[in-house]
This record gives sequence, structure tokens and C-alpha cells, in this order.
Amino acid sequence: MKVIYMDNNATTQCSPAVVEAMLPYFSEKYGNASSMHAFGGNNRHAIDAARKSTAELIGAAYPDEIIFTSCATESDNTAIFSAVRTQPRKKHLITSAVEHPAIMEPYKYLESQGYRIDFIGVDEFGRFDMERFKSVIDEDTALVSVMWANSETGTIFPVAEIARIAHEHGALFHTDAVQAVGKIPVNVKAAGIDMLSLSAHKFHGPKGVGALYVRRGTRFMPFMLGGHQEKRRRAGTENVPYVVGLGKASELALARLSDGTPARIAALRDRLEQGILAAVPDVKVNGDPACRVPNTTNISFGYIEGESILMYLNDFGICASSGSACTSGSLEPSHVLRAMGVPFQFAHGSIRFSLSDQTTEEEVNTVLKELPPIIERLRKISPFSRLAA
Repeated sequence: MKVIYMDNNATTQCSPAVVEAMLPYFSEKYGNASSMHAFGGNNRHAIDAARKSTAELIGAAYPDEIIFTSCATESDNTAIFSAVRTQPRKKHLITSAVEHPAIMEPYKYLESQGYRIDFIGVDEFGRFDMERFKSVIDEDTALVSVMWANSETGTIFPVAEIARIAHEHGALFHTDAVQAVGKIPVNVKAAGIDMLSLSAHKFHGPKGVGALYVRRGTRFMPFMLGGHQEKRRRAGTENVPYVVGLGKASELALARLSDGTPARIAALRDRLEQGILAAVPDVKVNGDPACRVPNTTNISFGYIEGESILMYLNDFGICASSGSACTSGSLEPSHVLRAMGVPFQFAHGSIRFSLSDQTTEEEVNTVLKELPPIIERLRKISPFSRLAA
């Protein structure tokens, strides 16, 4: 059975060009990049090149503003705990109510340690409540951390404006840009970002490597202590093959941003979305239709459960999700959709389709063919449907 993969916000296929770039560093060029001898030390040039490519992808002014990590979760934790440790007198933190668990859990931990936390809500389209944000930020705020784009709905947040307001109050600004980098233009310098997290596997790089951007001059304390790697900002032997993979994926992503790829993906996303709305009753699209990443649509099917939809789609080789992969397995409705006020009977039946440059029109046609009968079949046996009737 041919797999139709529409779960690219969970992870993407590693590009063959990325794999090819990585392979020599597993076998032929396996030396430790921190070694004094040339065999290992020459790999330093490969790391430097990857750092430059990653910096260019996000518009960083200097390559050394990039710190390589194991994943975006490490990057997020590093940013958060650095901010509080470098500003010990400040005890207030701000984030949104729809963040990834890699932000929410550290914030909840810090709340248990006595920090004041404000989780800023969103409206019915998932848009950040700027007025509430302006009302709670004060001179005691150490960090504002708000995602660039939401992983479940694709809604894009006004990070440049949020960063500006944070700086006016003397706070640092961090953004989890995992779902934005490689999908839309990202320029940390223009947006005034202090710290940014990204992950290679979200834009056709390998799993197990990410990066943290730290603007020059930003107060910083490392999360990982040990050796001298990454200018003592992140200890641990450099993962040369994966860093090279991130660098190559960054090059390819930057090229796609300028060759019309985002518009092509958005057109396929819109065709899928409009086809579902036309063919299936009692559905709603979640997120900001005017301001979201081009590959994502989140659709709620009333009176049935999303997990059941996914199981039936899987029978046809169609891969989608009911939310963030890091919260899969929970029977509770998505915290993102709850924050948006999506009614219970719709929130439970929400499916996220996330496309990539590899998605085809034929695949969209297959989903539009197979999905409506699945919804009809499930509604016939759902107790929620009978209650609604």
C-alpha cells in the first residue's frame, strides 16, 4: 500500500541530499571535531559550514549566534533556564496558552518554584491576545516565550511586535520557531529576537539535532556543562553527521522559500480543505485562515472522535494526526483547541493535515475520495451523533 504522508508537522522525510551529505561523517570522516590531529580537526570546517547555513536560514547576523543542540526541546529548556538564571531577581514569566509541551512543562515547573506565570490566551482563531499581554508584562518580567507558529493550527503569531514590547519592559524574548523555520521566511535580526529554537527534522533534516539561536550580547548561561564545545555554551562531543545534515537541510529549505514551493503547498492545502468542507457536513476549520503557515490545516469533524478517524485513514495508508505528536495518546481534547474555545463535540474530532513539498495532487484526491465515507460511517455508530440528532 502506498503511504500518503500528511503528518509533516510531526516529522518530515529526511531529504536524500541530506542523507548523502551526512554519510561520509559516519564512516570515512568519523574523527572527533575537537581533536588536535587533522583527521578529526578537519571536521571543524564541516561544523562551521553548517553553522553558517543555519544562520542564513533564519537571518542571523553572525554564524556564532547558532548553538547546536540535540533537539528543539533542549533548545527551549536551555533558553528558559538561561533567562531565569541570568536574571535571578526577576520572578515573572510570560508565554501563550497554546505552546508546545517543551515550553509549557518548564514553565509549570518554574511556577511550582515560586515564579509568577502568565499564560496568555488566544481568540477563536488562535490569535494571541495582545491586549492581555500588554496588561500583565512589567519590570519584573524576565522572559517572554511565544511560538512563531502553532504546531496544531498553523496560526502565525506577531513575534516581532511581542519582542518589541518585551524589550520595552527589559525582558528577554524567546520563540519556539519549530513550525515556522523552513516554511515561511524567518529573520531573527529584523524581528528583534533574543533566542530562537529550531529542529532539523521539521524541514527534511535528521532527527536528533536542533539549534538555539542566541543573539550576540544576550545574557546566557549553558544548560549542558562539561567540555569546551560550542564555545562552552553546550558541552558534549559534536554530533558531526547530524550537524552536517542540519546544515544541508537549511540550504535546501532556504532555496525552497524562494522558488515558489510555499505557494504550491498552500494551494494543495487549500484544495484539500475546501474539498472536505464541500463534501462533509458539520465541520469547522481551526486557526487563522489569513495568517498561518502554508502547509497546515486543522479540521474538526463534529460528533465523532479523531482517533477513530485516524484509524480508518490508516487503513488506506493515509497518515495524519489529532494534534502534536508529543501529546499523542492523551484522550483529552487538545489544549490548543480548548484555549480557542472549540466546542467539546468538535474538539474531540479534530484532525491535522500537514503537507510538504513532496505532497502531490493525486494524494490530495485520494484523501478527498476516502475521507467522506469514513466520516459518514463513524457518525452512524457514534453515540455523540445520536445525542446531537
